[in-house]
Amino acid sequence: MSNSSSPAGQTALDFKSATLYAVRVVLHDHSLKALVAALDQRMKDAGSFFENEPVVIDASNLTQATDWKALVKALRGHALHPIGVVAEGANLEAAKACGLPQVDLSAAPVRPASTPAPDKEVPVVAPTAAPPLPPAHETAPALAPAAMVINHQLRSGQRIYARNTDLIVIGVVSQGAEVIADGNIHIYGPLRGKAMAGARGDTSARIFTTQLNPELLAIAGVYRVIETQLEKNLHNQPAIVRLDGDTLQISSLGETKG
Repeated sequence: MSNSSSPAGQTALDFKSATLYAVRVVLHDHSLKALVAALDQRMKDAGSFFENEPVVIDASNLTQATDWKALVKALRGHALHPIGVVAEGANLEAAKACGLPQVDLSAAPVRPASTPAPDKEVPVVAPTAAPPLPPAHETAPALAPAAMVINHQLRSGQRIYARNTDLIVIGVVSQGAEVIADGNIHIYGPLRGKAMAGARGDTSARIFTTQLNPELLAIAGVYRVIETQLEKNLHNQPAIVRLDGDTLQISSLGETKG
């Protein structure tokens, strides 16, 4: 007689593939005091933006050992959940002893550059005949994922994530709302909440909005908390946010920037 609670013929456990988004916490100093102070400041600046996120601790830049047990405790104290580590030597062994498995962070995917198609390749609205098929030896290029379109206001507490594509919001991103995309973010309306483009490391991603008044802006992990009102030519104006090295650049939509 079986005491299993699973339906007949059905296993109680299964394995299925999953893709997990995780924040990478890069350590630049082995000093626990310095790390905790920097963590406290970063989380204060970001508010709830990173709360309850899984994190991978990247200690590949460290040449000296750090206090892993205390560091993990400090991260969890900010509602961050360490799930793995990138480290070498003694740091790797110490991290493993604290229950952190070694993970391999592959290079961030780079979105291919796009160029305008020749006029002869631009499709017409209502073609009179089917386009010719490519020769048998040619492979048609893979279609890029369609952009995610949100056609309504995002209220405080709401979060939208466009994986592997761009995000288009037609409406208000209210204070306390968060919009995240692996590609670009386009907001046709006021941006009053938080916006993070290039979430998986795409440094070429940009944020566009017709009315800029955000709480936080981020591209490829480089973020800026907006604590005071922006300059008059940017506050509540159409704007572009891009990454220049390790610095976020905000410019008027009317300016021609590279």
